[in-house]
Amino acid sequence: MSDVLTKETIQQQVAQLEYRRLAFIDGQFVPAQSGEQFDTLNPATGKVLTQIASCDAKDVDLAVKVARRVFESGEWSRLAPAERKTILIRFAEKIEEHCFELAILEALEAGKPISECYNVDIPDTANTIRWHAEAIDKLYDEVAPTGKDNLAIITREAIGVVAAVLPWNFPAMMVGWKLGPALATGNSVILKPSELTSLSTLRIAELAQEAGIPSGVLNVVPGLGHTAGKAIGLHPDIDLVAFTGSTATGRRFLEYSAASNLKRVVLECGGKNPQIVMQDSGDVNVIASNVLAAAFWNMGENCSAGSRLIVHRSVKAKLLEAMLSLLDKEWALGDPMDPSIQLGALVEQAHLDKVMGHIENAKAEGLKAIVGGERVNQESGGYFIPPTIFDDVPADASIAKDEIFGPVLAIIPFDTEEEAIRIANDTCYGLAASLWSENLNTVYRLSSAIRAGTVSVNCFSEGDITTPFGGYKQSGFGGRDKSIHAHDQYCELKTTWIQLS
Repeated sequence: MSDVLTKETIQQQVAQLEYRRLAFIDGQFVPAQSGEQFDTLNPATGKVLTQIASCDAKDVDLAVKVARRVFESGEWSRLAPAERKTILIRFAEKIEEHCFELAILEALEAGKPISECYNVDIPDTANTIRWHAEAIDKLYDEVAPTGKDNLAIITREAIGVVAAVLPWNFPAMMVGWKLGPALATGNSVILKPSELTSLSTLRIAELAQEAGIPSGVLNVVPGLGHTAGKAIGLHPDIDLVAFTGSTATGRRFLEYSAASNLKRVVLECGGKNPQIVMQDSGDVNVIASNVLAAAFWNMGENCSAGSRLIVHRSVKAKLLEAMLSLLDKEWALGDPMDPSIQLGALVEQAHLDKVMGHIENAKAEGLKAIVGGERVNQESGGYFIPPTIFDDVPADASIAKDEIFGPVLAIIPFDTEEEAIRIANDTCYGLAASLWSENLNTVYRLSSAIRAGTVSVNCFSEGDITTPFGGYKQSGFGGRDKSIHAHDQYCELKTTWIQLS
């Protein structure tokens, strides 16, 4: 952990914070045209942090007109790739320079542990912007193998006006995942952060302006899903919507696209991700540490959370013993602003109620939580649920089927490899999976059989910036985040056919 993170330095930074509360359109902070605002809360205390401009269809329309005007001007879209690269690298440096401030905003508004925000989320955001910037002048278009009388050039062109609708669980990181490839390819972008976590996005937009990204290229319209989000989905002059969030909301954006201009839609949605531990799986303590991280990282508010531990019956008892011995050591719960804490607060009361509803439903089905299972720290006013583990869960139990999006792990024993594969794939989702075995043949068979966009072997991982991230089935649609593959979804592909004389 960095020496910067002490209780004293954190308190000093909090005292110096200046909240950006207005929409950011055409390079300026402006109020919502309606004058409406909404509260944003601190999930660790339940208290209001500040009020944010609540944008609606009129504000979205203004942002789209600005973004379209700037795109058509070519000020960014036709800028030489090397020049876009230079500006985006400067943008990444600005994010790094303000890492502490941005981390504090994330921890305060999302309930995330400050150490995670400072050491992982904000550095990853800067790194993502930088990585996509570095790729700009290293991507080549194509010349088709035609006859001598023709020349066929295949080029990528920026798609135009992109809107990104962001989740609340990784606010800054998802800004990087969307902005990096969208800006690198020359688009104008409109961001709609979750109404639960707007503050870091608004500050990042201001830093983009300071870095030299032209006014109007990046706009932020905070607001509610049924107003600002719906207006984005239905707007006839937005060319692409990139969305990360629940599968139910993702479906709406497909409906909005069909009802409007058939805009391209890229969805990264839910998951009910398996962790499969075979009988030949290796060091039980290493596995236990990774299993806990997969289940409880970011309070389980993670679409790739390994919320189903599918473990061979012969190793289950030993693995569970190791997990329980590590739980208190590695997953302390408490005030997110305490740098020694690994588990913070759930994002809001409604989400806490949803997670507790899943837990109570599991108990009603006759399942027993061997750890956790009750709300804690209520005297703080915050929304805290400790790590919760249910053992011997039937594969068809609701807690083994539904995406809970909280710190809840279901342990499902199995006896045969075929059974493990069947249980792993018995879900409408297909985002991620983890697999533990020291047998290469077993690893190959299972990793091929599991229907998921990312399969990590002998670790819990989503890969890194070089690898695409997205899912099969109802976990995704239309493209991938991260890697060079993300550039393609923000481009149109053009063929220019030339008849030579």
